[in-house]
Amino acid sequence: MNAISEKPHDTRYSPVAKPISFFCAAPDAKSVHLMGDFNGWSPTAHPMERRKDGWWYLQVPLTHGHHQYQFLVDGTPTLDPHATGTVRNDRYEQVSLMSVS
Repeated sequence: MNAISEKPHDTRYSPVAKPISFFCAAPDAKSVHLMGDFNGWSPTAHPMERRKDGWWYLQVPLTHGHHQYQFLVDGTPTLDPHATGTVRNDRYEQVSLMSVS
């Protein structure tokens, strides 16, 4: 009889999503949405909420890893100046990068 030994699972990085906060400074905007690889780049999937101080806010559950995204400010794709960095997406457009650990 052969015994099958399994390696213990590495539990440091769980596939469980954790809440990540996004902020966008756009005090004169009428609408701001968050789009990225986590929502199929949908321009309407994640509308952000305007705060009294002129910043827009949204909390999204994301899993461990790197995520590409942009803000859509009144229909205009906008990079996040506070992002981890920027990269090129599949369409070779510059997008913001978020690192979640």
